[in-house]
Amino acid sequence: MKVEEVPLEVPDACQLIVGQAHFVKSVEDIYEAIATSMPSIRFGVAFCEASGKALVRSDGTDRMLTSVAEGLASKLAAGHSFVVVLEGAFPINVLNRIKAVEEVAGIYCASANRVTAVVAEVGSGRGLLGVVDGISPRGVETDEERKERHDLLRKLGYKR
Repeated sequence: MKVEEVPLEVPDACQLIVGQAHFVKSVEDIYEAIATSMPSIRFGVAFCEASGKALVRSDGTDRMLTSVAEGLASKLAAGHSFVVVLEGAFPINVLNRIKAVEEVAGIYCASANRVTAVVAEVGSGRGLLGVVDGISPRGVETDEERKERHDLLRKLGYKR
């Protein structure tokens, strides 16, 4: 078995969701889940088919974001994995909708951080083992940093 690190970089101001699903219709169902969650959402989704023609299947509301998702999925080349690239929205806005798609088996990450996928290659296939999301913690937040976190969440409208 060969294990490889695959960096997954998205353009500035974009968010990344990486997961696993199990059927060719996944790309359309994930598209519908995201597109119906927020008006005017901009995104691209790409899915690595694991049998049949074994293609990267894609869709989206923005050609550039769809192209980025296709490129990341092609780099992963891991069976049944999918990549969503969002702009102007946060994963929190769509994540539960994606998780509710019947063929979604799981989510590895939802992040704007630098993400590195850990992929295993065995024989003729590749599988996504997990991801490294961002950096390691540097310590425990102080009272001032806790206040900054609280203020940020309220500024963004996620808390009152």
